[in-house]
Amino acid sequence: MTKRSPQFTFPTYPVDALTVSTGANEGDPIGLLGDVVAGDYYRLSRQAAPAQLAICDGPKGQEIADGSEIGYPGDQVALDVCHTLAAAGGAFVELIVLTVWSDAKTSRHILPLSSLEVAVDYELLASETDSAPRRFADIACVSFLGGTHLTLADGSQRLVEELQVGDRILTRDNGPQEIRWIGQQVMRATGSLAPVRITEGTLNVARDLRLSPHHRLFIWQRTDEVGTGRSEVMVKAGLLVNGDTVLREEGGHMETFHILFDSHEIIYAEGIAVESLLVTGQTRAALPDDLDITPSEADRLNAADLEVTRRALEGGGDPAERLTRASKGQSSDGG
Repeated sequence: MTKRSPQFTFPTYPVDALTVSTGANEGDPIGLLGDVVAGDYYRLSRQAAPAQLAICDGPKGQEIADGSEIGYPGDQVALDVCHTLAAAGGAFVELIVLTVWSDAKTSRHILPLSSLEVAVDYELLASETDSAPRRFADIACVSFLGGTHLTLADGSQRLVEELQVGDRILTRDNGPQEIRWIGQQVMRATGSLAPVRITEGTLNVARDLRLSPHHRLFIWQRTDEVGTGRSEVMVKAGLLVNGDTVLREEGGHMETFHILFDSHEIIYAEGIAVESLLVTGQTRAALPDDLDITPSEADRLNAADLEVTRRALEGGGDPAERLTRASKGQSSDGG
């Protein structure tokens, strides 16, 4: 059986959970470019329940990954259109309509890029097809927030916003490596884009560390606290949120930085090991067209093999606390 390890997992809704409350298409679900009319108002049903969409790269493009609550592993996924809506108070919401399809079945779903509230009327302002892959890449790309210190090749630390292409960064596996590209953006810190803050001391960070939710941390376990059967693991920051020592920071704007090397690397941010940007089918749209770096199947598979799943972290107490203990070789009783 083909293994399809999820690269990204997002909460989605079926399109019929978001319907026109007032307008030309009253009662219709949100749809593709030719199915919507700017100025219509949409409302998310009170009964709407999000389902987790897990995707990965496949031989024909993006496809459903193992463990997805939508579709079946191997089903194809197409990013169709990006809609921009606004609530009466002025809050903007972007969402992507995507299609999950196989030879047997087709279904459409919405992926909100920021918080979408139930029983609130949102006016449809604009719709674009060309921007959908890029907007998806914005939430798929791992990024550091401004104010984060990265470790240089000589062991010194520098703020990520002060780095330049060509600077040499210390990597865990390949020594000093030159930065090939730095992507910088200012975005709203909301919904799928809201960053994760790991507080000082948790997982051994020297200072508070703020990352995108899909950013993976590399942890060397001295004791196998999460039952993976291996000492080296990678875990997404978003899976460690506990409302105490690991927090989601919702609201306002944030300056983010994507750090890219010739290959996927483990580097050091605020003293702990984290990944650099991995080029995949989902993240390629965020890179300049003339940047000669192609997705590496070996890099993707190596990272996927080390990644700890949401299910593996369930039960047994706070994952952040357990992994902090594991990195120090401490048992659950503190010994």
